Amino acid sequence: MSQYDALFEPLKINKLTIRNRIVSTAHAEVYATDGGMTTDRYVKYYEEKAKGGCGLCICGGSSVVSIDSPQSWWSSVNLSVDRIIPHFQNLADAVHKHGGKIMIQITHMGRRSRWDGENWPSLMSPSGIREPVHRATCKTIEVEEIWRIVGDFAQAARRAKEGGLDGVELSAVHQHMIDQFWSPRVNKRTDEWGGTFEGRMKFGLEVLKAVRAEVGPDFVVGLRISGDEFHPDGLNHEDMKQIAKYFNDTGMIDYFGVVGSGCDTHNTLANVIPNMSYPPEPFLHLAAGIKAVVDVPVIHAQNIKDPNQAKRIIEGGYVDFVGMTRAHIADPHFIAKIKMDQVDQIRQCVGANYCIDRQYQGLDVLCIQNAATSREYMGLPHTIEKTSGVIREVLVIGGGPGGMEAARVAAERGHKVTLIEAASELGGQINLAAKAPQRDQIAGISRWLIMELERLGVTIRVNTAADESLVTSLAPDVCILATGGRPFLEQNPEWGAEDDLVVSTWDILSGKVEPGKNVLIYDTICEFSGMSAADYLAAKRALVELVTDDIKPGVGIGGTTFPTYYRSLYEQEVIMSSDLKLEKVYREDSHLVALLENEYTGQQEERVVDQVVIENGTRPNEDLYYALKAASCNKGQIDMQALFDIEPQPVLKAQGDEAVDGMILWRLGDCVSQRNIHAALYDALRLCKDL
Repeated sequence: MSQYDALFEPLKINKLTIRNRIVSTAHAEVYATDGGMTTDRYVKYYEEKAKGGCGLCICGGSSVVSIDSPQSWWSSVNLSVDRIIPHFQNLADAVHKHGGKIMIQITHMGRRSRWDGENWPSLMSPSGIREPVHRATCKTIEVEEIWRIVGDFAQAARRAKEGGLDGVELSAVHQHMIDQFWSPRVNKRTDEWGGTFEGRMKFGLEVLKAVRAEVGPDFVVGLRISGDEFHPDGLNHEDMKQIAKYFNDTGMIDYFGVVGSGCDTHNTLANVIPNMSYPPEPFLHLAAGIKAVVDVPVIHAQNIKDPNQAKRIIEGGYVDFVGMTRAHIADPHFIAKIKMDQVDQIRQCVGANYCIDRQYQGLDVLCIQNAATSREYMGLPHTIEKTSGVIREVLVIGGGPGGMEAARVAAERGHKVTLIEAASELGGQINLAAKAPQRDQIAGISRWLIMELERLGVTIRVNTAADESLVTSLAPDVCILATGGRPFLEQNPEWGAEDDLVVSTWDILSGKVEPGKNVLIYDTICEFSGMSAADYLAAKRALVELVTDDIKPGVGIGGTTFPTYYRSLYEQEVIMSSDLKLEKVYREDSHLVALLENEYTGQQEERVVDQVVIENGTRPNEDLYYALKAASCNKGQIDMQALFDIEPQPVLKAQGDEAVDGMILWRLGDCVSQRNIHAALYDALRLCKDL
C-alpha cells in the first residue's frame, strides 16, 4: 500500500481505460512544424511523458479544424488536411508503446486569433464582435459557413481516429467558436443560432452530432469548458452547470474538462494558467460544481503541482482526473518518481509560467528549470547516465542556478564535484527574486537543486571567494565558471552611480538598502526585476513611479504574468510611465532630481524624489575567467558546432577516455552575458551531459 494509491486506480472514459488519474491536459506546444504536423520534436515530447507514467496526454491545445482558423503563427497542429494522419500514427505509436493514451483538442478559434498572416482569412464570430486580446476584427459568420465548419470538425475527428489517437476533445473554453456561440456577451444573433438558450447551444450541438456520427459511439469525445467566465455580462457558474448538463444529457459526451475563467481579456487570461501568485487549485470548486450535474468523468487542471494535492483531490471525490500539465513540463517522470518512492526527487513546477508566457509570444514552450523538456529530440536527457570514461575532478565556481545544474549533471555522470560559492548560501539571483511579493515560489528551483547536490554527494563550500590561486591549488580537470554578473549602473555616467546617487534593484530586494519614501524606478529591461522592485517598494509603503523608455512597463513579461503585476501595482497606486529615458540624476539640497526625456519628442521632465532605483541588466563577472583562460587547455573555448548539433556528441574531444593536458575551462550563464534562469540551466546541461 502507498499513500498515493488513489492516484493509480485505473478509470474508464467510454471504453478507454486510463491507467491512472493523472492527465497532461491540452496546451499549445508551439512545436508542430512543416505546416502544423506532429514531427519528431512533438512526438518525443509526448513520448517522454508516457515513458514517465502519465496516464493520458491530451495534446495540441487549440488545434485547428479549418483553414480559416490560422495556426502557423504559433505552430499549432493542423487537422484541416489528411496529411496529418501518418504523423498522428507516429505520435500514437510512441505513446502507446509506453502504456499511455493520447488524444488531441480540436477547435475553430473564431475571432480569437489574428487575420494578418498565413492565409489572411477574415476571422468570424457569431455577431462580428472583436476580441480584445488579439486586437483582430472579424465578420459575422454566415449560415453556410457555420455548416461548413461543423463538417470540418467531423473531418478533423476522423483524421485523429484514422491516425490512431484515442479520442478528441472539443474546445468550448476560452472563447473559441463553440463558446462564442454560447455566450450572450458575444452572440447577439436573433436567428436559430442565437437568442434563446437552445439557439445559443445549437452550433456546439451540431458539431457534437457531426463528430459522433463520423467517429462512432466508442471513440472518446470530450468537451472542455469554463466553469465561470468571470465576466459580469458573461456565463457564470450556474450558466455553465446548465450548459454542462445539457450536453451531458445528449449521451454523446464522454468526459468534461473544466477550468476557471474566460481569457478574451488580458486580465482574465492571467486566471487561466495561474502563476505563483495564486493559491493552489484556485478553481477546483468550479470543476466540482460541474461534476455534481454530469454523470461522466470530470478532469480539472489549474495549479495542481504536488502529488499530495492530487491525492487529496481524487480521494475527496472533487473530480475524477487531475490535470498536472505544468508539473509534467517541469518533470515528465513525475508519475514514475511517485511510484518509485522518489517524491523528493520530483522537479516540481514553481508556477513561473515561463512555459505558457513563451507560447503567448509565439515562442516554443520551454520550462524555466528543466532544459531537457521538449529538447528530447536533440538528445538532451531527463535522466543522466554514468560516464564510461575517465572520472574527473570538476570544480564549479558560482552557486546560482547554472552553477548548481552544472554540478548536478557532472555528479550524475559520476565525477567528483566541488562547488564554491562566495555568498553564505546557494541560489544566486533566485534568492533576490524570491524576496519580492508574489515571487517566493521561485525559490523552489534552488531548493530542488540543493537537495539533488546533497543526494549526489557534491562538496559544497560557501562563504568562499574563488581566485586564481585557489583554483590552481585545487588543480581540477575541469573548471566551470558560473560567477554571474553585477548590476550595470555605470552605462550612463550621468546617472551618478559613482557618486552613490542611484541604487540597483538588487540593493533593494536584498535589503542592503532601505526603501525610500518617494522612489523613482528606472527600468530598461522591462522584465521581472523592475516590476518586482516596484511591487516590493510599494508593499513597504513607498510612493513609487515606475519609469521605462520602452512602450510599457513589464512589456517583456508574458501574457499570463504581467496582469498579476498590474493588479498589484494599480491597487498600490504605483504610477507607471513609459517612453521616458533617464538622462541624469543630481542632488539638489536634501533631495534627488531625476531628469527624464521623452523618447519621441525630446521634451524633458523632472522628478524630485529621495531615491532612484535602476534596473539596467547586468555586466558579467569575468575577471576570473580571463585570469584562468591562458593556462587552460582549451583557452576557455567550446566546440560550438558540437554544442548546437542535434546529434549528441561531446563538446570537447577530451571529454571521453582521452587524457587532458591541462585544465578544461568553461563559463556559462550571466558571466558570459546576461541571459535568464532557463538559459543558465540549458548551458549547464548541454555542456555537462557528456562530460
